[in-house]
Amino acid sequence: MHPFRKAVESGDHAAMAALLADDVVFTSPVAFKPYPGKAITSAILRAVMRVFTDFHYVREIADGPNHALVFEAKVDGKAITGCDFLHLDADGKIDDFMVMVRPLSAATALAEAMGAQFEQIQREAAAELGH
Repeated sequence: MHPFRKAVESGDHAAMAALLADDVVFTSPVAFKPYPGKAITSAILRAVMRVFTDFHYVREIADGPNHALVFEAKVDGKAITGCDFLHLDADGKIDDFMVMVRPLSAATALAEAMGAQFEQIQREAAAELGH
């Protein structure tokens, strides 16, 4: 089991953050531009844990530094299936984190739920950076 999966399944936010490279780039399934940096990525992951219910991984695929973690959850009562695509750097830290989700109705619900979290995400990221 990938350490990130273990951290998520145990709800260990500190362990999730510890697995991220400082220069990680997070690509959201619902935002056009990627988010660079550990602080914003950590804040986004905490927000996702607040908006998803019944979250669980159903499959894990690994190929060297590339990992795909398939998950199922609910967002605003809608079933969602998605995949966390992770790339690990030479130190074993996640330096590229891309999420894809389906179906469109659940992706739309996710976009709305995450939009409602955006100010808190920004505050948490700024606090982590010491601003």
